[in-house]
Amino acid sequence: MKQESRNAVNQFITSAKKEFLAFADSASAHTYEDAVELICTAQKSGNRLHVTGIGKPAHIGKYIASLLSSTGNPCYFLDGTEAVHGSCGQLSKGDIVLCISNSGETQELKATVNAIRNNGCRLVAVTGNPASWLGKHCDLCLSAGVTEEGGPLNRAPRNSITVEALTLQALSVALQAEKNWSPQEYVRCHPGGTLGKLRKDEVS
Repeated sequence: MKQESRNAVNQFITSAKKEFLAFADSASAHTYEDAVELICTAQKSGNRLHVTGIGKPAHIGKYIASLLSSTGNPCYFLDGTEAVHGSCGQLSKGDIVLCISNSGETQELKATVNAIRNNGCRLVAVTGNPASWLGKHCDLCLSAGVTEEGGPLNRAPRNSITVEALTLQALSVALQAEKNWSPQEYVRCHPGGTLGKLRKDEVS
């Protein structure tokens, strides 16, 4: 590996550490209270949870939908580009949509947000720019900002993706705790692999 490549990796690791520590210092349980209340209230009324994004945030969205679903909070991935071509049919009035965008200004996402709104849903933005268009067109905003992406050119989404994932993982922890899921319930929905087996201290 070239020395330039080694330097780039070391610089990225330093950058990632800085952004993680900034997230850890700024976030707390209080950060998620309003979003948890909004989602739980909607669920009690029979409404559902969805997550969407454009580009790389969409990949995070698929993971988060899977994570939430596996921990007691059924969640559906809404394709950010297909939403305006019929996929909004998965939405019902009163549903909650988690919307991921670092800039909050992505043009394709604006059309998706408008379509979500027109279907009577409420929005929780996860963005690095709460003052953005997305931040102003959502019901709640979870800040997931970074000062730099890390890596050559400082452009490709790296640190922002990490912080978006951490923000939504923390939300998933709160929602799982609200449901008070037992190990038996977790295993019922995750029967495969090592995670699908009760641990010795979980067998009653």
